[in-house]
Amino acid sequence: MSAGAGDPDDIRGWQRLSGSITTSGKLDPGDPARLAKLGVHHVINLALDDHEEALAGEAELLAAIGIRYTHIPIPFDAPSAEHYARFREAMAASTGPVHVHCIMNYRVSALFYLLHREGGMEESEARAIMAQQWDPLGSDHPAAKPWAKLLTAQ
Repeated sequence: MSAGAGDPDDIRGWQRLSGSITTSGKLDPGDPARLAKLGVHHVINLALDDHEEALAGEAELLAAIGIRYTHIPIPFDAPSAEHYARFREAMAASTGPVHVHCIMNYRVSALFYLLHREGGMEESEARAIMAQQWDPLGSDHPAAKPWAKLLTAQ
């Protein structure tokens, strides 16, 4: 997966973190094929299946085109250290290009903040990457509180 070449930046919250890692919000029915054309081998979904904007049959759509699928449903109001541990394990087990998504790219960007910090990235750099989607650490919105708690507890 080459950096930026043909990126489908019309996918909600599209963000390329590296030559082999992309992230986004919700996927639409045609997006799995687009990800396959980019060379994605593994999709990790952090959204709940019952969300009104979730892609119905996502696991089956991806399997049909040979893309590995991992689902780690994270309730937006209750992210936990266990969710992060499962995400970290899924990322470590990924071979080849990976795409991680949720609905808005908020869950994803927050967990990558933790992964980047754990990997030694400076806080300001990790936060700037996350803030391209949202910044729960700098928000007083009630929905950001459980995320800020998770990000500061690690």
